[in-house]
Amino acid sequence: MTDELMGVILAAGKGTRMRPFSEHWPKPILPVFGKPLMAYQLEMMAGLGIRRVVVVIGHLGHEVVRALGDGSRFGVRIDYVEQEEMLGIAHAVSRLEAHVDRPFFLFLGDIFFVTEDLSAMVDRFRGDRGTAGVLACKREPNLEAIKRNFVVLTDAKGVVQRVIEKPRHPRTDLKGCGIYLLDLSFFDAVRRTPRTAMRNEYEITDSIQIFLDDGYRVEAAEVVKADMNVSYPADLLELNLRLLQQSGQRELRGADVRLGRGAELVRCVAMDGAEIGDGSRLSDCLLFPGARVPAGRVRSRSIFTADAEIRCGGEEA
Repeated sequence: MTDELMGVILAAGKGTRMRPFSEHWPKPILPVFGKPLMAYQLEMMAGLGIRRVVVVIGHLGHEVVRALGDGSRFGVRIDYVEQEEMLGIAHAVSRLEAHVDRPFFLFLGDIFFVTEDLSAMVDRFRGDRGTAGVLACKREPNLEAIKRNFVVLTDAKGVVQRVIEKPRHPRTDLKGCGIYLLDLSFFDAVRRTPRTAMRNEYEITDSIQIFLDDGYRVEAAEVVKADMNVSYPADLLELNLRLLQQSGQRELRGADVRLGRGAELVRCVAMDGAEIGDGSRLSDCLLFPGARVPAGRVRSRSIFTADAEIRCGGEEA
């Protein structure tokens, strides 16, 4: 499988809803349980045998390059392509055609995924049914979550008939989740994708529908168990705390974390170089690398950086 597929991750968005973090950190490299969000996606790709990954960068792209480097520590080789204008996902994909020479996994870089074995998507793609694309999906009980994403309408065999972006009245609970496996012929559909009237962007769901209308076979694979789009600071905190709970640990401390006299951490994720002042008591908090917590600070559900604190609800003193 190593040479048959390559990976693509889109990491160019501005993430305006994540301010003030998005002024310093692109969303795909925000810290999640001790490493950049995108690291989990790179490790998924490496686990599939993928060795070459193209990352599309834009807003603060140099920070993405600094965080991920050449990809070697994640088991892949990364090449970077810049998206100069933020005009939607399909526009970002259109920047890739000259850099992609084989079928590819496409990941949206600002989503945390918990998946089944993604090799099930590869098996569908490599079968003898002429499949040219596979969409990662999940059954979504939350109607509002479906309305924020896209639904996938299939026949009884799981062959996709239609995709609908942000449906107001979903006809199914099968939600598309931001992982796609696509043949090179998909670029023909991308080139013919028009801007949408609502957002004046090039939507990948429109590209997929054009691909379907051209007669290509696309299948849906229910391989996603959970997905979280890190859109707001509270999402980032919740994701870190959820992973901490799942780990069974009381706290996670990175390298060189300094805990002052009488200071206490309860259910906290403190990353490399964080400093907690004397007498501070933190619960359910996230501390970025190099975060500084003043002496005597009592907080719950806050995020600390080197020069700021973002409250996400909780007690204060």
